[in-house]
Amino acid sequence: MWSKIAAGLALAALLGTVAPQQFTPATAPYTFVFPRDHFAHDAYRTEWWYFTGHLRAKDGRRFGYELTFFRIGLEPRPSQWKPGESAWYAYQLYPAHFAITDERSGTFVYAETLARDALRQGYASQSSLSVGANGWTLQGDAALRPRMRLHARNGGDALDLTLSSAKPPAIHGSGGISRKGSCATCASHYYSFTRLATSGTLSSAGTSYTVEGTSWMDHEFGSDELQPDQSGWDWFSIQLDDGREIMLYRLRRTGGGTTPESSGSVVDAAGRVTHLPLHDFQIEATGSWRSPATNALYPSGWIVSVHGIAPRLRLVPLLADQELANTSSATYWEGAVDIFDQATGARLGQGYVELTGYASPVRL
Repeated sequence: MWSKIAAGLALAALLGTVAPQQFTPATAPYTFVFPRDHFAHDAYRTEWWYFTGHLRAKDGRRFGYELTFFRIGLEPRPSQWKPGESAWYAYQLYPAHFAITDERSGTFVYAETLARDALRQGYASQSSLSVGANGWTLQGDAALRPRMRLHARNGGDALDLTLSSAKPPAIHGSGGISRKGSCATCASHYYSFTRLATSGTLSSAGTSYTVEGTSWMDHEFGSDELQPDQSGWDWFSIQLDDGREIMLYRLRRTGGGTTPESSGSVVDAAGRVTHLPLHDFQIEATGSWRSPATNALYPSGWIVSVHGIAPRLRLVPLLADQELANTSSATYWEGAVDIFDQATGARLGQGYVELTGYASPVRL
């Protein structure tokens, strides 16, 4: 969910940024306006467009994917380019991550890129849904539910996908903000497209497949989301076969325990959103997995109980190893999961889980 912050902020520190308070904090009340809020928000320090999904080829082969574009402000961008300013001058950094889980072959591959806005290596438009980093792109039309195109390639692995949503944007939190801590500015503006019909082509190890499936998109922006006493987070996106979706995030404290402002949402089949405070859900790990690459010990498999959702949900990773190890931002686990009724074993849906701070605490 926020795994790409660290790389950009570390580079920002090296390059010498202005203080975060010169960026706009995410505060309530905030009223989302679409399609405007699908576009970039340069007044805020951090922003991301985050896609995960489950895809199937015509032969039944199953894939999970992640493609995330991130914008990090080095300093607030002026309304127009300054006279005499070099074309190499950068106001923004654009990290991006791309991963494919191939269930049949049991492989997980990932790649990253990092661009500056100098010479348009990276960009995120404030007037249209147009984001890119070194040739990886997100494009969409100006609509409440935009039709979007994704493209990314790294060697023999690639995505070219078209996505569209039958549901309106699901706004998380209360008063237009999603809280991440007790301070007034420890928050973000956060919404999701929780069920995106997806089709196109996916290439894995040089072989191209025509695929269809379902994706999830998060768009989040703010300036002061996480605090030094938070070591990482567990984030869950759940798509149930009955048409409902669930988003949960649990922020872990450095000394143990959970940040009380952790929360979630339930989205019904018609797109109506119900906010879930921390006491309305429970997450219990059923096992663990130790990374051979980093020696980090991650929870692996979960029982999730949510107020208003009758069955207890059992989440099972498609592969144990879906770790993005030793990237420039952080080491984290980002994986596709299947979802079952814990009592009956019946399959109920699919989802994605992100785990950060297990290899080392997240430091912003």
